[in-house]
Amino acid sequence: MIQKRFLVILFFIFVIGCSENKVVSLDYFIEENDVFESGESLMNLSFGLHLLEESNLNQNTLLVSVHGSASRGYEWIYPLQTLNNEKNLVSFFRWNDNACPGPSIISLLEFIKDKLNQNPYLNRVELIGHSYGGLLVTDFLKSWDIEVPLKIHSIAAPLKGLGASSSLCNYQPPARVEEGTSLHQWRTVQELDGAFKDLDYDPQEVEIRDSLVTRLPRTYNGNKLGHNWSISWVADEINKNP
Repeated sequence: MIQKRFLVILFFIFVIGCSENKVVSLDYFIEENDVFESGESLMNLSFGLHLLEESNLNQNTLLVSVHGSASRGYEWIYPLQTLNNEKNLVSFFRWNDNACPGPSIISLLEFIKDKLNQNPYLNRVELIGHSYGGLLVTDFLKSWDIEVPLKIHSIAAPLKGLGASSSLCNYQPPARVEEGTSLHQWRTVQELDGAFKDLDYDPQEVEIRDSLVTRLPRTYNGNKLGHNWSISWVADEINKNP
């Protein structure tokens, strides 16, 4: 009886140990073959910047993906796999989306500086933010102080701000795109976007001088192109024109 209990305890220790040692990576997404399980693994990561693959000398771009509020992660699996090419070092920034973006912007900048110092062959940075994460990466423009080109993609993001959250966070969109950086605003059709369709204005519409704006189509692969599908559509477009 004692021996049986001992074996049961060993089994649970083994299971817990395996789950704790699970490495979240692009390879793991392929092995898991379940976007919801893979998405959950992304959102279970600790706050910070996580590389999703091993770095190598062929990569010259640090690609950082930034989730939105209350994300379940699954909407990122296809885009991350799609954007994984020989030039990109793919990463995921897990942040506290229940708070103002300011502290996370400061943290992200330090994480990026650290990665660039560790990998001197990286000479470009590309940020892709969705929804509230799109607001974060756009606001991030104001903090960029590194002599490395920065490209930002803001997808289905409420850049105009949303009610009291803007005043509480003292948020103002950048007035213009600074030299050495670029900003592409990817806007969904408001009436098809579940996050924005009930508002009496489109929170995506804001004037940022020297930024590029693309309005997404109404459908994608035969489906309504709404809030979460927008990342996949944009990933396909980025792949066409890297």
